[in-house]
Amino acid sequence: MSAAAERPLLFLDVDGPLIPFGAPHPPPPAATADDGNPLLARLDPALGARLLALGCSLVWATTWREEANDVVAPRLGLPRLPVLDWPEADEPGPRGLHWKTRPLVEWAGGRPFVWVDDEIGAVDRQWVAAAHPGPALLHRVDPARGLQDSDFRALTDWLAALGRPS
Repeated sequence: MSAAAERPLLFLDVDGPLIPFGAPHPPPPAATADDGNPLLARLDPALGARLLALGCSLVWATTWREEANDVVAPRLGLPRLPVLDWPEADEPGPRGLHWKTRPLVEWAGGRPFVWVDDEIGAVDRQWVAAAHPGPALLHRVDPARGLQDSDFRALTDWLAALGRPS
């Protein structure tokens, strides 16, 4: 098994964790001239290096789908990442289970994983604990602030507990 295959997965959402919904002030008009999306100015370019330094295999887990590679990754200095494909229709799950939860666990296939999202709830945690045979960290990010130092500390601590210091 290659070193990359042994690394834990890190499923990454865009809206909320990388593009915070709260901003101290609106982005300057020049920040939107090339793409028309003013929210992209909220991306912190330093996040890419911090995510790569975690030593995980990064996977987009976002409704941006492949557009995350085309628009978000270059702004963060990330390479093209695999994109989790969402099923068109999903069978009903327990009330409160996020629609991403089952596809994430299926993709992980028993590998350790971290899921970074702003919509993770208690039902997701319970379901993953029961359905996923490997270690998993479901890390909820405050969508108003996006990924912060405290979030990276939590991820680093969890990875270190797995014996994967970043």
